[in-house]
Amino acid sequence: MIAVIDYDAGNIRSVLNAMASMGQEAVLTSDKKTILSADRIILPGVGAFGDAMGRLRERGLVDLIRQAAGEGIPFLGICLGLQLLFESSEESPGVEGLGLLQGTVKKFPKEENGRTYKVPEIGWNDLSYPTPGRLFAGVPEHSYVYFVHSYCAHATDRSIAKAVSTYAGVTFDASVERGNVFACQFHPEKSGSVGRIILENFLAVTGGAAC
Repeated sequence: MIAVIDYDAGNIRSVLNAMASMGQEAVLTSDKKTILSADRIILPGVGAFGDAMGRLRERGLVDLIRQAAGEGIPFLGICLGLQLLFESSEESPGVEGLGLLQGTVKKFPKEENGRTYKVPEIGWNDLSYPTPGRLFAGVPEHSYVYFVHSYCAHATDRSIAKAVSTYAGVTFDASVERGNVFACQFHPEKSGSVGRIILENFLAVTGGAAC
């Protein structure tokens, strides 16, 4: 069973539909027992960093997520779900993130080297692989995936950055992996056949060192 964490975070239906299309039992839940007994956990999300952390705290999910990560349950953050894994974000100064990963989340510049960019980035962008990642087995480098975001992560430990992409003159971490914790800034559930392979690779994870 896959527990999709429920905190009114958006893009949940697309994640549930993707799991159903792959023959997986996925449950939308904020129940502690259900989450800790799950085979895998997905933290989706769109919206503001501070608001999302507030909802996680209101539902008692912050310590629960940290506990699940510490117990080695395969865990996947998607979009805002990736950003929340870090310590903080420029979007919400003073708001503490989950802190499972060290690094910063910064806003894209609207202008770089005299060129103007639309923020948020909405659309397809390609991936490069700094180091091998389990999510990208069978996914050729420079494959395209679908992004919707104004902020992007930069991990302190560069060994956890498994895919990067570039927008507005900024190279950012498109996917990270540390132990049992995986995350994608892009939406694999909206990325066609490439995204399906990435999700299948996550479903094939059997565990590993806890985050």
